[in-house]
Amino acid sequence: MTSQPPETPEAATPATSLAAGADGLAPGSDVLQAEHIGKRFGAVTALVDVNLRLAKGEVLGLLGDNGAGKSTLLKILCGFQQQDSGALTVNGQEVLLRSVDHARSLGIDAVYQDLALINQLSVYHNMFLNREQLRWPLLNNRAMRKSAREHLDAMGVNIPSVDVDVARLSGGQRQAIAIARAVYSDAKILLLDEPLAAMGAKEVAIILDLIKDLKRRGDVSIIIIAHNYGQALEVCDRINLLQHGMITLDKASKDTSVAELNDIVVAEYRRAMEARQRS
Repeated sequence: MTSQPPETPEAATPATSLAAGADGLAPGSDVLQAEHIGKRFGAVTALVDVNLRLAKGEVLGLLGDNGAGKSTLLKILCGFQQQDSGALTVNGQEVLLRSVDHARSLGIDAVYQDLALINQLSVYHNMFLNREQLRWPLLNNRAMRKSAREHLDAMGVNIPSVDVDVARLSGGQRQAIAIARAVYSDAKILLLDEPLAAMGAKEVAIILDLIKDLKRRGDVSIIIIAHNYGQALEVCDRINLLQHGMITLDKASKDTSVAELNDIVVAEYRRAMEARQRS
């Protein structure tokens, strides 16, 4: 009987697959990379050679003044706009995001300040907006109500009843529902545009707790656009500061401070004022 050749060693493969998630990426691997991103609107340059990375399970704070290019960058990352130059890599594959739906198909979703919730609909109807469950020819309200309740409870979102209209909820609760809806739709890269803007301390605590819970789970990577440096440092693993369309600071949150960030921004204001005086 002919002897069989020895099998090639594959001992590392099971270990890798155990450490990696369903996307095949190990914790700490980059799920999103933006390299040399540039964007112009006519004579206005919005982004200049932006380089950004987001690791699996990481929460990245994207900070900067009004007009720095934060919203433009977010719109490129979620497929709403396309860059003029540079490349995006998602889960190790270079992609050109053709649309928001294309980005969502790759697990990228954005939650904007206006939330895209319908105030006159219930919590559970908003959770399933545009992807309603049917029991032909009617909506399967029982199934949607049950799924919404289970998902919100699992995420630690405290909503007394999923039957209540969204209009009756606080700003923090509405923001939490919008985030939970994106996560429920299997988003693995979540882009949050000013999720803490115009909120009181109690409502801010709801969203910060939700983001911390997502971070503990480790399967969702988050980019947060924020203006409040203290809040960003509390919840983010790393900070990027965007100024004049360029990232001028990339540091772990533990290695920077509110004072340092303020000093950088104030120095920029002073340079701008001096330039105006000279002109």
